Amino acid sequence: MSNQLHNELRKEFQLERMILFSDAVFAIAITLLVIEIKIPEIHEAEVTDKLLLHKLRELIPKFIGFLVSFLLIGQYWIVHHRMFGYVVNFNDRLIWLNIFFLLAVALMPFSTGFYSEYVLTKTMMPVIFYTANIAALGFINFFMWRYISKPGKNLTENLTQPMARFFSSRALAVPVIFIIFSFVYLYAPKIAFWIPLLIPLILRLLFNPMKKKAIEASLKNKS
Repeated sequence: MSNQLHNELRKEFQLERMILFSDAVFAIAITLLVIEIKIPEIHEAEVTDKLLLHKLRELIPKFIGFLVSFLLIGQYWIVHHRMFGYVVNFNDRLIWLNIFFLLAVALMPFSTGFYSEYVLTKTMMPVIFYTANIAALGFINFFMWRYISKPGKNLTENLTQPMARFFSSRALAVPVIFIIFSFVYLYAPKIAFWIPLLIPLILRLLFNPMKKKAIEASLKNKS
């Protein structure tokens, strides 16, 4: 009995370590985003408010990139927090899936800076790189939901199949939106530039009805 209790406590402690490590990566990545926004340097003899305002306007793409990536990383932290609220066990595959997910999170400050620097220059490489980074986040998140929800793995508690399908579907939404964004950017960069800001509204419109249905289906299964 004491050995079983010891093993349970040890497993819980190891799971907690994985969650704390993940939180640290999220915190560092979301903080590093702002480093890409440099304070404007003015080399003219006289510094005026008009000149400073002009320099700030030049930074608008960087602020937009920062805002989009900040909200995305924040959203993925919420999703990760929700996911590990269901997880009660782990194995090597889940650990590695989580590591690759955190790799994509850690890359966000660089891909955001690269994208923001050249977003209005009609070059495709920064957009492709940024989209690939976000697609990696979404697809790995999808595979994590699919993996932990497999009944035979015994990795979760209280995660019903309807809710697992809902979370899996939602995980694919952001990558799909960004892939559409990259194609729009090819023909209309100034229009595409604003698409990422609409993501919260798009997710709400698309997935709120699906979430209600998933909750209702889960309640029916339990009853």
